[in-house]
Amino acid sequence: MISVVVVTYSPGELLDGFLDSLSAATDAPYEVLLADNGSVDGAPERASERPEVRLLPLGGNLGYGRAANAGIDACTGELVVVANPDIVWSVGSLDALVAASERWPRAGSLGPLILTPTGELYPSARELPSLGRGIGHALCGWWWPSNPWTKAYRLEHEPPSERAVGWLSGSCLLLRREAYDAVGGFDPAYFMYFEDTDLGARLGQAGWSNVLVPDAVVTHFGGHATSRVADQMLREHHASARRYLFRRYSGWAWLPVRLGLRAGLAIRMALARWLPAVGQGARPGRTAPVELTGRRGSRRSTRFGRGRKGI
Repeated sequence: MISVVVVTYSPGELLDGFLDSLSAATDAPYEVLLADNGSVDGAPERASERPEVRLLPLGGNLGYGRAANAGIDACTGELVVVANPDIVWSVGSLDALVAASERWPRAGSLGPLILTPTGELYPSARELPSLGRGIGHALCGWWWPSNPWTKAYRLEHEPPSERAVGWLSGSCLLLRREAYDAVGGFDPAYFMYFEDTDLGARLGQAGWSNVLVPDAVVTHFGGHATSRVADQMLREHHASARRYLFRRYSGWAWLPVRLGLRAGLAIRMALARWLPAVGQGARPGRTAPVELTGRRGSRRSTRFGRGRKGI
C-alpha cells in the first residue's frame, strides 16, 4: 500500500486533476490523505467522497511541513508520497518512483522530473545552498537566469539522469518511512519554503540519498495558494532562507557572515516588493524533450489555466 499525503489549502479544481491523474500513475493499491490547512472552498470535502480518499482537518493553516507531518503520521504505508494538489501525474509515474526506490535502498527521498504547464523543465533537483552559489543565484537569477551560480545550484549543466542530488522539491516527493522517521520528518519551524531543502540536508547527513528519477514525470501548475497571500509568502520565503542559512553557518566565527546575510535578505525582500521579478527568481532554463511533453499528464492544459509561479 502506497500512502499519498496531499497538503491542501482551498485547492479548487486542481485537486480533481491530481486525483484523476493519480489513478493512472500506479497499478499498486494506494490511499490518499488530505491534510487540510483550513480550506474554505469545499474542495477537500468533495474529494473525500472518493473511496480512496480520507480528509484530515487540521483546524487552521499550520504551514506545509507541519501539515505534511500530520498527514504522514496518520498513514500506514512504508512508502509515502507528499505532494501539492496542483500536480498532474503522467501515466506510470508513481510506479516509476517506486521502482527506483528498489534500485536505491538507501534513498530517503525520491523525486520526479517536474514540468511547468508550458513544457519547461522545472529545476526540482538542486545542490544544497552554499554562500557562493546562494548569493550569486539570489543576486543574478532574476535578471540573468543562465548565470554560472544559478546553473551550478540548479544542476543545469547536467542532463536529467537518475542520480543522487542535494535536495528535491517538496511539491512531489516519495519518502521512505524509515528514513523520514530517522530524521524526525519535516522541521515544523519552517512555515513554508526551505522545509524541503532542510529535509534533504538532514537526510544526507544521516546517510540517506535524495534521488532524482527522470522516468517519473509530473506537471506542476504552481502558486495556486501562495498567489492569494503574496506579501505574506514573500516574508515567509526570506524568513525561511534566513533560518536555513543561519543554522548552516552557526557559531561565533560565522557571526559577520550571518549579519551580512540578514542585511542582504532584507534588501532583497524590499526590492522584491518594488520589483516582483526579483521575488519570482530565475525562470526555468531548459525546455523539456518532446517525448516528455507528449506524455499524458505532462501536456499543456487549458482546464486549469496557466501556471503561476511561487516565490
